[in-house]
Amino acid sequence: MAFVVEGVHHVGITVRSMQRSFEWYSRMFGFEPGPVNHNEGPDLEAGVQVPGAVLDYSMIRIGSVNVEFLEYAEPDGEEHSPRNCDIGATHLCLQVDDLEEAYRVLQERGAVFNAPPVELTEGALAGSRWAYLRDPDNVQLELWQYPRPQ
Repeated sequence: MAFVVEGVHHVGITVRSMQRSFEWYSRMFGFEPGPVNHNEGPDLEAGVQVPGAVLDYSMIRIGSVNVEFLEYAEPDGEEHSPRNCDIGATHLCLQVDDLEEAYRVLQERGAVFNAPPVELTEGALAGSRWAYLRDPDNVQLELWQYPRPQ
């Protein structure tokens, strides 16, 4: 190979309001946003394939990965809520040390889960547990806990 992929730098999420998203992610998980940056012009428009694009963006560091929040001032984006089975649908999975406690605390903070935590009972990941919820922009999030050592 002529180059080496060194890791994942960030995952980008387009949001309606960065301020609302920062408040929600801070309240739910204690994440602190980084500085807000601004971009516009022909290079941005070509790079993101959005004519007239004007956006602000910022990152929240989670472990070794950045989650980038993008708020387009122009043009107006369309709301959508893809199902997990829809082609191109994505989700962000956060690994936690105690899923039951995370589920309880996040519900107390106002998070709405799709369903209670589920435990995998077969295969290489048996004993792992997961639960899905959505952020204020309907971005699907997953919480994941690997089995605890016996």
